[in-house]
Amino acid sequence: MDKLTQIEAFVDVAEKGSLVRAAMGQHITPVMLGRRIDALEKRLGVKLMHRTTRHLTLTEQGTLYLDHCRKLLADLGHADRMVSEGRHRATGHLIVSAPAAFGRKHVAPHAAGFVRAHPDVQISFNLTDRVVDLVRDGYDVGIRIGGVIDPSFVAVKLASNRRVVCGTPDYFERHGIPRTLDDLSHHNCLAFNLQGGQQRGWYFQHQGKQVTVRADGNLNCNDGELLHRWATEGLGLAWRSSWEIESQLASGELITVLDDFALPHYDIMAVYPQQRHLPAKVRFFIDMLKEIYARPDYWLRR
Repeated sequence: MDKLTQIEAFVDVAEKGSLVRAAMGQHITPVMLGRRIDALEKRLGVKLMHRTTRHLTLTEQGTLYLDHCRKLLADLGHADRMVSEGRHRATGHLIVSAPAAFGRKHVAPHAAGFVRAHPDVQISFNLTDRVVDLVRDGYDVGIRIGGVIDPSFVAVKLASNRRVVCGTPDYFERHGIPRTLDDLSHHNCLAFNLQGGQQRGWYFQHQGKQVTVRADGNLNCNDGELLHRWATEGLGLAWRSSWEIESQLASGELITVLDDFALPHYDIMAVYPQQRHLPAKVRFFIDMLKEIYARPDYWLRR
């Protein structure tokens, strides 16, 4: 018999002043309820109430214990309500991880609207291009673009996205248009570098398989926004996500090439640890981003 059952029995009997009335309310026999009181007194080593067939009175220790038990049950009920409400009403601290550039442009700017709609939520962002461990580092949700998702996590697609090779019309007039992946070796590729200056390759789909192509050029860095700017200035080709160049593609400022080799799925995803009941703060935040990203002209205005 657990402690909580004993305490609830004691409080109920004390408040109703009768084993019979309390037992009727709980749909059990007075004998069973009396055994719970007996077990509680035995565990505590004190007499909490004097019981006769007609009367029930609390001892001094019983009166003191009753006050504490009432507060305990009230606090427990409050805790239960708070947790239950968390499934339906967004509350608490929401901790979000997102890629640096994407987070600055397309995640963090929507935080103000979210907290206005859900004033009981506090949001913290960590904007980094490093893939963080959501569980170990204590994140509620991570925004990811492409890549492999750990099967122990749930991934929700927020928007479609592809990684494409792009450049300015002026660049292609001067250097020609690459038609095959091998042609990239004859172009100035603006590459993303890793620690120590090592360059990261560009990924494509060729004959149904993912292949990596070495991207060589006279400029490389570890900042995607700078690579984007260099491409816009006509300094070379860049391998960028469609989300960040959509408006420039529409205006003709940038042109994509090698589209037939682009990876088919490099989507924008919300990722969170698998759990039986997803907190409302996470569910509502994901739903908000999906709704915003689905607006027909959203990416063209950014």
